[in-house]
Amino acid sequence: MAYNAVEMKDWQISEAAEENMPTPEEWRERLKLEKDEVIPYGRLCKLDFMKIIERLKGRPDGKYIEVTAITPTPLGEGKSTTSCGLMEGMGKRGLNVGGCLRQPSGGPTMNIKGTAAGGGNALLIPLTEFSMGLTGDINDIMNAHNLAMVALTARMQHERNYNDEQLARLTKMRRLDVDPTRVEMGWIMDFCAQSLRNIVIGLGGRTDGFTMQSKFGIAVSSELMAMLSIVRDLADLRERMDNITVASDKKGNPITTGDLEVGGAMTAWMRNTINPTLCSTVEYQPCMVHAGPFANIAVGQSSIIADRIGLKMFDYHVTESGFAADIGFEKFWNVKCRYSGLKPHVSVLTTTIRALKMHGGGPKVVAGLPLPEAYTKENLGLLEKGLPNMLHLIGVIRESGINPVVCINCFSTDTRDEIAMVRKAAEAEGARCAVSTHWADGGDGALELADVVKEACEEENKFRFLYPNEMKLRERVDKIAKVVYGADGVAWSPEAEAKAKRFEADAKYDEYTTMMVKTHLSLTHNPALKGVPKGWTLPIRDVLIYSGAKFLCPCAGTISLMPGTSSNPAFRKVDVDVKTGKVMGLF
Repeated sequence: MAYNAVEMKDWQISEAAEENMPTPEEWRERLKLEKDEVIPYGRLCKLDFMKIIERLKGRPDGKYIEVTAITPTPLGEGKSTTSCGLMEGMGKRGLNVGGCLRQPSGGPTMNIKGTAAGGGNALLIPLTEFSMGLTGDINDIMNAHNLAMVALTARMQHERNYNDEQLARLTKMRRLDVDPTRVEMGWIMDFCAQSLRNIVIGLGGRTDGFTMQSKFGIAVSSELMAMLSIVRDLADLRERMDNITVASDKKGNPITTGDLEVGGAMTAWMRNTINPTLCSTVEYQPCMVHAGPFANIAVGQSSIIADRIGLKMFDYHVTESGFAADIGFEKFWNVKCRYSGLKPHVSVLTTTIRALKMHGGGPKVVAGLPLPEAYTKENLGLLEKGLPNMLHLIGVIRESGINPVVCINCFSTDTRDEIAMVRKAAEAEGARCAVSTHWADGGDGALELADVVKEACEEENKFRFLYPNEMKLRERVDKIAKVVYGADGVAWSPEAEAKAKRFEADAKYDEYTTMMVKTHLSLTHNPALKGVPKGWTLPIRDVLIYSGAKFLCPCAGTISLMPGTSSNPAFRKVDVDVKTGKVMGLF
């Protein structure tokens, strides 16, 4: 049944649907899993990745479906909603379908964005657990990450307090000679706390730590979260854990978690995070939740681990990429698929009429404020001017050898003529197109989408990467800028170019992936430039290195790893019914 998505809030729909949500034992029977492959966590469960992948290693993979979007408004354009709706629609057709979404951070959930569970009748449940920590992966990552900082700061204190002989005799440690002005790592917590972006620690006496400047980032910006999304198994995670650069010594040499002898303990904290948590849509299609890395400075995908077992358990496996196709799909295409060795069958380009109107020159859209009338009334002229953004991103996906499916994610204010205009433009570009009302109607509203995606999965594609592994960093960035973003070229700052040359000269960086960092609100580096801008150059001001994840991150603009909490945050609406203990007010 479909709930009244207009009158009911998402948490109310979730609460109603949860009454019949399968138990861990029912999931085990339905998914044909062995008893020891399901790890109960109350009414939820984790899936034991290592046992499942070993037992099913000989089973052929199902169809691999990726969901992305056009360049969004600040409100987002419904990738999670479309992912859930697609699973529901395929389920209505009797297909064996499942998927995986990213785990939301407590920062956005308690801030402007709210939860990232989809919405209406295309919603992931249980909403409260999904939005507020789930089975503890983010907490485990926080403990592992902060343990590295404990190891570093304690080492700095002891090296200051003891001479070399005392250090060797009392602590069994060699001197690392950490440069306190070159500590790369900081602390993390899973809220948006701008007051912790820049801090001073170690105030007090000699037993109170090493006094220096430090910082906090949000938990999902941790390199450990990025690593969880791209490792193939626990052994891969353990190997990478010793390679994380935390600081430099006074000669400029990197100091790693391996040097601090903390990688083993960090892996111990994260040992359970390799097992995805099993949730479902409101129509009870199985959907795992695993990993939740930043989509700009990291890969912005759910995990390779979840995709590996999903493709064994399901005939159709749906995965979502963060942000628009110029960022999320590009990283799925050239980073995630390169690491995983998995070949996608189709990419779904989520499209909304309101976003296309914004790209056509519509008024500014601000999260938390009502939409201007231009987005709720028919305006074919404005819509037509915005279509090039969709057409450009269709072209980006086709560069990978995939012919995309355009999903028109419908709102009640969209008119018949507006929908017809978008469909005609998409099909004229050679893409398949489907109209979907999954938010309002659940799986029944996504039947056309399900049918078109199933048809596309049967079409043989010629999937190929944008660039070979042998291509050097600056050449890669130039190709991404021109082909994916539509830039005329790249302008490197002296500092960024010097770093790039150093990386290119060292063969060990040849295996590092290129993780572009830019705004998600424009094809360019400037969030104010909408549509498909022409005649511009992409500026690269710096190149960051993540040695555990093996990322080189060229930065087109500044980035904050600790967002700020707004003046009207979502936590003001969240409360608990003291009679039942149920959480109320989650979006």
